[in-house]
Amino acid sequence: MENLNLEATEYTPKIILDASKNLIDIRGDSFPENTFDFYKPVTNWLEKYFQEENKTATINFEINYFNSSSSQLFFDIFDIFDEALKNNHKLEINWIYKSNNESAEEAGEDFAEEFEDLSINMIEK
Repeated sequence: MENLNLEATEYTPKIILDASKNLIDIRGDSFPENTFDFYKPVTNWLEKYFQEENKTATINFEINYFNSSSSQLFFDIFDIFDEALKNNHKLEINWIYKSNNESAEEAGEDFAEEFEDLSINMIEK
């Protein structure tokens, strides 16, 4: 499976999807003009990745700021993680936030509350 790497821009996060390292890493700000189009390759990659049996993944989210359409896409991504967990994949999910960014911390807590079966590590920087 090929890796997917997207460099950060002013409006989009840096995304590293590395199948050989079992790493999913999304960092930066997320308010692309067309959120669905931007994240479509990401969701496609994730769905393909978790089609294989017994996958493990370390998942790092360090999103400083995101708009409402990105929030919806993140819920879609967490749905993929939730389904993967139900299919016996092993996930380590880290929600990383800066100590002075209450909105990022609250967003992580919201995802943890919404997806009770997922164990989301809240990591303050």
